[in-house]
Amino acid sequence: QERLVESGGGLVQAGASLRLSCAADGRTFISRYGMGWFRQAPGKEREFVAAISRHGASTYYADSVKGRFTISRDNAKNMVYLQMNSLKPEDTAIYYCAARYNRDVISTTSEVDFWGQGIQVTVSS
Repeated sequence: QERLVESGGGLVQAGASLRLSCAADGRTFISRYGMGWFRQAPGKEREFVAAISRHGASTYYADSVKGRFTISRDNAKNMVYLQMNSLKPEDTAIYYCAARYNRDVISTTSEVDFWGQGIQVTVSS
């Protein structure tokens, strides 16, 4: 079964930066998948954050993170990243890596074929 593992979360102050990483296991060739990041804050629905096409040519962002977050991927290493700058308290959430087979775009939870386990990001004011 495909497996994604997130790392890099933690507790930071507002204005700081974090870089999330998503590692796919050796059986999952992420070049076949559109990849994305979603997040879920307490009491809220899981929401789209960013996505990147299978070979990295196109990226997509939620308006709330545009200009602050950058998604990237390294297919040779089976890795996806989310660089988060100028973090705000409202960015506090569990962040999930997501994959969609044979498609370039993920924008809704219903399009996701499998998820990572999630990682906590907390931004204090």
